[in-house]
Amino acid sequence: MSAIDYAPSKSGIYQRCVLQAESEMRYDGALSDLRVLDFTHYIAGPYTTKLLADYGADVLKVERPEIGDGARRMGPFPGDVPHIEKSGTFLHLNTNKRSITLNLKSQQAQDIIKRLVKNVDVVVESFRPGQMAAYGLDYAALRAINPQIVVTSISNFGQTGPYRDFRSSDLMIYGMGGEMYSTGLEDREPLKLGENVVLYQAGAIAATATMGAVFAIGSQHVDVSLMETQVGTIDRRMSMLLAYQYNGEISKRSATATAGGYPNGVFICQDGYVQIAGGRNYFDRVVAMMGAPDELLDERWYAPEAQYDPELKDEFSAYFIPWCLERTKREIWQAAQEAGVLSAPINAASDLINDTGIQSRGAFAEIDHPAAGSLLYPGRPFIMQESPWSVRRPAPLLGEHTEEVLTALGYAKDDIEQLRRQGVI
Repeated sequence: MSAIDYAPSKSGIYQRCVLQAESEMRYDGALSDLRVLDFTHYIAGPYTTKLLADYGADVLKVERPEIGDGARRMGPFPGDVPHIEKSGTFLHLNTNKRSITLNLKSQQAQDIIKRLVKNVDVVVESFRPGQMAAYGLDYAALRAINPQIVVTSISNFGQTGPYRDFRSSDLMIYGMGGEMYSTGLEDREPLKLGENVVLYQAGAIAATATMGAVFAIGSQHVDVSLMETQVGTIDRRMSMLLAYQYNGEISKRSATATAGGYPNGVFICQDGYVQIAGGRNYFDRVVAMMGAPDELLDERWYAPEAQYDPELKDEFSAYFIPWCLERTKREIWQAAQEAGVLSAPINAASDLINDTGIQSRGAFAEIDHPAAGSLLYPGRPFIMQESPWSVRRPAPLLGEHTEEVLTALGYAKDDIEQLRRQGVI
């Protein structure tokens, strides 16, 4: 490294480039020209900025002094002992970021933010609507400081509308906007598919929307509503909205006897469980997978109504369940793949970590953290050949980079110590 200079980026925003030689620029990742100020906490917002940071963006995370991001108090923890620097959730969601602590209620902290905003391209925040305005840091104020700024706001119901200030949760938002109504069994209450799925999906959408705004011309405010990410979710909601408009159809929860034909679902085997989707048009492939036993070659199994006959389903189970119990999940998976049947083992975490097929593509990354130690993390969500995902630093300690950032802004050591005594940092 011999010099630091500024040059126009592909997005039109001026980027900082480290010059290795007078005519050669070096970029650390696809987004290495992007500078992000991160006011997010818990899951959806931090996942947004993690995606940007992991592909090269310089993300500075603003946390509350002494407390930090609420995700620091979410498990899992080593030995189930809570520790502000060892939350597995926080460590995963904040790789490649730096951390500064600021009490945004103080005028001095707000002044520091305004100085930082001059030199960033993007601000991402996940406060309740109106909170950034209360700090004097809403989009209008930030744009007045930096006319090219992109501000992404992530909230439950968006920055406008009658539900703007409503409190909610991942589960509730999925129930309101997603296809929870038809998930589960017909004689039981609706079910949600998994914890925090809505939040991660919203985070991914917010990252995509942010990059769209960066590559568009000029400043803009990106308003991401968790609820609206579910209204248009690919998890059956889009098709069900159309089905209702076309035919007045309200989707229903199905009974196990007819849901997707048979065999369809989770089955116990010699060493765990496998999932198989082999009903209806795939039934003949399942029979081939089982070695085409004579008992399953009778034409009654292939009549159009056979897949909806609960008595035939029970009779088939008498063949199929013993067949599964005599085999391991990997043996069943292999036989299913050879017969063209959709199937996969249901993995515990130990199965997944030790799967050499998954490991061979580098889906996990070992990261050494100064407090939590060396751990295996989920790696890149996708591969970019020329500008790959990389781990440049583990998740930051709380306020790890406060002094570094303030020093770069021109604060002397005595000034920084005074800010600390005043509770500003």
